[in-house]
Amino acid sequence: MNVLVLNCGSSSLKFQLISTSLEQIDQRADRMLARGHIERIGGAALITFEAVGSEPERSARPIRDIRSALDAVLQWIGSDEAKIEGVSGLGDIAAVGHRVVHGGEAFSKSVLIDDEVLRGIHDCIELAPLHNPANIQGIQAVKATFGRGLPQAAVFDTAFHHTLPETAYLYAIPYQLYRRHKIRRYGFHGTSHRYIAYQYRVLNNIPRENVNVITLHLGNGCSIAAIKGGNSVDTSMGFTPLAGLVMGTRSGDIDPAIVEFICDKEGMTVHEVDNLLNKSSGLLGLSGLTHDMRELMAEAEESADRRARLAIEIFCYSIRKYIGSYLAAMNGTDAVIFSGGIGENSAFIRSKVCEGMSWAGIEIDASRNAEHAHGKEGVISTDNSRVKVWTIPTNEEMLIARDTVRLIAGVI
Repeated sequence: MNVLVLNCGSSSLKFQLISTSLEQIDQRADRMLARGHIERIGGAALITFEAVGSEPERSARPIRDIRSALDAVLQWIGSDEAKIEGVSGLGDIAAVGHRVVHGGEAFSKSVLIDDEVLRGIHDCIELAPLHNPANIQGIQAVKATFGRGLPQAAVFDTAFHHTLPETAYLYAIPYQLYRRHKIRRYGFHGTSHRYIAYQYRVLNNIPRENVNVITLHLGNGCSIAAIKGGNSVDTSMGFTPLAGLVMGTRSGDIDPAIVEFICDKEGMTVHEVDNLLNKSSGLLGLSGLTHDMRELMAEAEESADRRARLAIEIFCYSIRKYIGSYLAAMNGTDAVIFSGGIGENSAFIRSKVCEGMSWAGIEIDASRNAEHAHGKEGVISTDNSRVKVWTIPTNEEMLIARDTVRLIAGVI
């Protein structure tokens, strides 16, 4: 079964076309057939399409909205030029799986989309005003193109963290604010953390209830999750994705009183400060140079730039602090797992994060760590390390495709 996986953002659309089936799920034989992304929707969009085994096709042209972006994707998939294995036209797409950012308290697992589910996603817009409207537009665009007959699934970024206990998800604010407005920790990157935990289970051939790990999703957005007995019991992102670790352009945890202080001193509105914390802070704000970790590391090495080095140090320190707190919350762990663009590819950052953690039984093997510098799966800790350290490349799209197939088969 060919599943089209869509990730619709406010000004972007990413997709993968994946071949999977119920039989393949346990054999890890899923295959990506094609992928691509359209950026800067609403203007002169940048388009990249790629069929597996072929060179990427890049172009630029005006794309008005998500519907137009999806039309461009489908036209390419159905064209002779695409040369996608096993795909001769749009009739070969059996289902569509959507990454939906926020499911609130209503959605604790992936679901097939109907009118009631669509209303539920709409009800969560105030919790994710930038993301859920775009997700809805993607769902409606698919329905307009294929009709109601094509199954669509929603896989929620927040669903995996529904197992957080009250002690982890409630904030110490008046309880009625939670009751009235559902202000609580939701957590994000749940699909990634769930995939990493699943792959760890497969690699170690252990049952789900024996999965006790700390997972790190480190990219432009960053989060950490404490997974005990296969369930998420704590995570760094909170009511919004702004909380937790230092990120590319997000501040991570700060004293909330800073918001009013900046408003008073800089003459900014709360909305402007929120924008500053989300888009001008983190690695970018600290360094004054870039949010890209690769560029920061190059600048720190080649120019000995003090602020570039400082940004890297603070980034790693914030991760190390969270690992320590989760070790305490979980009464220890079996493994720490790095994933995401930075976590999978940067041996330096992994080493820096684990520096000085031998007290906790975490010891990196330098040669193994170096071998896993480019998204390779495996153990990078020493044989004597009580806590194993892994790199496991994430694959959220594959998990979305798997969930879509399982929902259609009625096994979720």
